[in-house]
Amino acid sequence: MTGHATWTTRLSFLLAAVGAAVGLGNIWKFPYMTGTNGGAAFVTVYLICVVAIAIPILIAELMLGRRGRASPPTAVRQVALESGCSPRWGLIGWLGAGAGFLIVSFYSVIAGWALQYTLAAPLGRLQGLDAAGSAALFEGLLASPGVLTFWHTAFMATTVVIVARGLNRGIESAVRILMPALFVMLLVMVIYAAAAGDFARAWTFLFRFEAGAVDGAVVLEAIGQAFFSIGVSMGLMMMYGAYLPAREPIPRYSVIIAVADTLVALLAGLAIFPLVFAHGLDPAEGPGLIFVTLPIAFGNMPFGAAFGGVFFLLLVFAAITSAIALLQPMVAP
Repeated sequence: MTGHATWTTRLSFLLAAVGAAVGLGNIWKFPYMTGTNGGAAFVTVYLICVVAIAIPILIAELMLGRRGRASPPTAVRQVALESGCSPRWGLIGWLGAGAGFLIVSFYSVIAGWALQYTLAAPLGRLQGLDAAGSAALFEGLLASPGVLTFWHTAFMATTVVIVARGLNRGIESAVRILMPALFVMLLVMVIYAAAAGDFARAWTFLFRFEAGAVDGAVVLEAIGQAFFSIGVSMGLMMMYGAYLPAREPIPRYSVIIAVADTLVALLAGLAIFPLVFAHGLDPAEGPGLIFVTLPIAFGNMPFGAAFGGVFFLLLVFAAITSAIALLQPMVAP
């Protein structure tokens, strides 16, 4: 792929960019971060951080990528040289690409867990789980290196194949299928949670702000989540910006990307917390919220096996759309 390839349509770019932003940070991390940081207090500060910090950085990264027309290290170096600055600014691009590599290294592991649970749910392995049974199921997975290696390899192989096919035949073709499917599955899960869970309590938990719950730790966590969720400072948005034609409205696109990403995060919360509250589970479980707490809910509700499978497949799709964006800066010229 050359650095001068371009998106075939604006919709393709938006689907890819939203897919890059929407990932495990929205569906895995955002709910557990919300649960451990006071619910609505965290959500409110997070929204402020998205508007005040993440969107301006997103605009800058897309503009740098479009101006440089190359991978982040090369793009930043070229823009610096054009501006009469030191070529050492290219190190900033390397930091972004390096951050993306590190993120892929754990994204692929968590996506492997999700693949295992995507099969476990419809096969009835979550049926009737209690807290001890769910913890044992997850710990058994972590203690099975062969299973973990298999699913990790399957996920990474899928990601590599998509990226290897190039911008138009690979990434664009994938996001045109994966992103609509992701949104449909997420809406299905929200509707199911509203019908089978405690939706009113989840809504209050997410959106009833209490100023007293905000402290320094919540602010720092919200800032970090805004960076991680929107996908800035990882090289991927700069890379996708490199494929934008000239004179495209980058500020408008940035707002669309941020709004869509935030909407997915909030919908994920509305899909998860009603089920958690309906079964008396702990929303502050932390990283285990998705893989330990939520399977208990799926295992003890009507049609839980089917909807559990849908939920974990949703998690896999979100991981793939982000992983291909994180890998692209490492292979592009």
